[in-house]
Parts: sequence; structure tokens; C-alpha cells
Amino acid sequence: MKYKIIVCVVPHNNGELIIEAAKQAGATGATVMMGKGTASSSVLGMLGFGDSSKDVVLIVIEAEKVSDVLKNIMEVTQDKKKFGVVFTLDAGTFIKAGHLTKENEGETIMDKENEYQMINIIVNKGYAEEAMAAARKAGAGGGTVIGARGTAKEGDAKFFGMEIVPEKEMLMILVPTEKKDDIINAIKKLECFSKAGSGIVFCNGAGDFTLLGKN
Repeated sequence: MKYKIIVCVVPHNNGELIIEAAKQAGATGATVMMGKGTASSSVLGMLGFGDSSKDVVLIVIEAEKVSDVLKNIMEVTQDKKKFGVVFTLDAGTFIKAGHLTKENEGETIMDKENEYQMINIIVNKGYAEEAMAAARKAGAGGGTVIGARGTAKEGDAKFFGMEIVPEKEMLMILVPTEKKDDIINAIKKLECFSKAGSGIVFCNGAGDFTLLGKN
């Protein structure tokens, strides 16, 4: 069975509205994270509308239910002005806890070329804004910064070779596919990325990009 990840970025404290709409259309649950928009007031960023707190809602769902969920989300937000964005990501390998068997060890999904790419950057706290500035110069409109923390303790193996620093930041930037390489190259040139293990970058194909509310 194919799965997709629906991602909604909406004003803080509105994540429950999105989750309820998704459940009504067949979703079984979701995850809400708190982020911060980074788009300047003069630029309508694809992931952020000014420097304000955001709810980032992640919904993993069967591919055949995606259109119904998106329809419900757009209906409940249609009267709200510049409410946020919604888009989908390829789920790739998806394993459901408690359902792993020899016959079902996870499924890798490869879809056609996507019009948009989600660039994900994980760095030590304090460097996400620097990465966003470089990305903006290379053509990105805006992004969302999510506070995070490492889970390893002293003596554990390093995660992807990164030094164990408790506080992290994850920067998510949604861009047209043709801009992806320029933005990644700009980020790699930053001084904060010059030291081995100082950060990681990975990408997901994204689709179904839609602005929510009245714009």
C-alpha cells in the first residue's frame, strides 16, 4: 500500500482545526510541531508568512485518501485570510509499528519527478537563520524553523557523524525543483557547514502545493 505525508503549516494553535478536518476525511491521527516562519514581509514564502509562530501538522495517510483529506482541509480554511500552506511529501519507506512481518518489511515508494522539493536542514541551535539567509539569496522564498534536541547521551554513537549537541534546529524550505541544487550549494558553502559533522541536509519530493485560506 502506498502512503503520502500531508504537511500543513498554519498559525499557532490552529493545528487541531486541521487534524479534525483530516479525521473527518479518513485520517486516523497526526503529529503537530511548533515552528517559526522566516519569510520577510515583502516576500510570500512557501513555508511561512512573516516571523510568527506556526503549527506544523504531519499526517501519514494512504495515498488513495489524500484527495479527500486535502479537500476537507481547504474547505475549513477557505474563509481565513493567508492562513498557511498544505502540500504532500513522498513517504518512501513506511513501517507501521506492530505490523512488521517477514512478508511486510516496509515499502519503498518511488514517484514521478516532483514539481517541488522539501529541503530539510538540521543544524546546531543558532545556525538555522544563517542557513535561511543563504537559501533566500539562492532563490528560496521562506522557510519554517522547528526547535529540536538531540536524544543521544554521552558515549553514544554520533548521529550521521554529527557531534552530540542537545539543542538543534530543523529548517524546512519548500522550493521549485529547479532551484533545489542552487540552494543546497549555497548552504554547503556556509562557514557553519565547514566543519565535518556540523549539520545534515536531505530532500523529499513534494506535490499538491496549495495556499490555504483567502490570499
